[in-house]
Amino acid sequence: MTRVRRRILPAAAVIAALAPGATACSGDTTPSGVASKAASAVASMGADLNAAAAEAKKKLDGVKGGVDAKGDVRLRTPSKDADGHASVRVTVSNTATSTKSFAVQVDFRDTGGNLLDTVVVTLSDVAPGAAGEGTARSNRGLSGDVKADMGTALRY
Repeated sequence: MTRVRRRILPAAAVIAALAPGATACSGDTTPSGVASKAASAVASMGADLNAAAAEAKKKLDGVKGGVDAKGDVRLRTPSKDADGHASVRVTVSNTATSTKSFAVQVDFRDTGGNLLDTVVVTLSDVAPGAAGEGTARSNRGLSGDVKADMGTALRY
């Protein structure tokens, strides 16, 4: 948990810095009102990130008999849609001699390396010697430049 909180702190500073402008529209520009809204936004962002991490862990824990497949997975450059959701194409190569499925955790990060979101994409029934493709999409809109890193990758 400490690791997640540490990664959220830079976002807290950004939200706190932007909060005075954002609250001017709502009429509550008192220091306590600004701080309260910034804290609420940070808590919400932290809750979203914790929920995403828990869901990713649950999906990966559900994989039985999985082996490390990081060497068989490639992530392309992420892009964002009109709603700010980041997505990235995931390509897997099945180097096994039988049909396999893959579960790949994709971590979306800002340019400073701070974790913004995490998802798991599953590619099922990839034939031996073949490649499979899928798309990992963030759970929510993300601001700024986003890069995608591979977390856990399992072949099963």
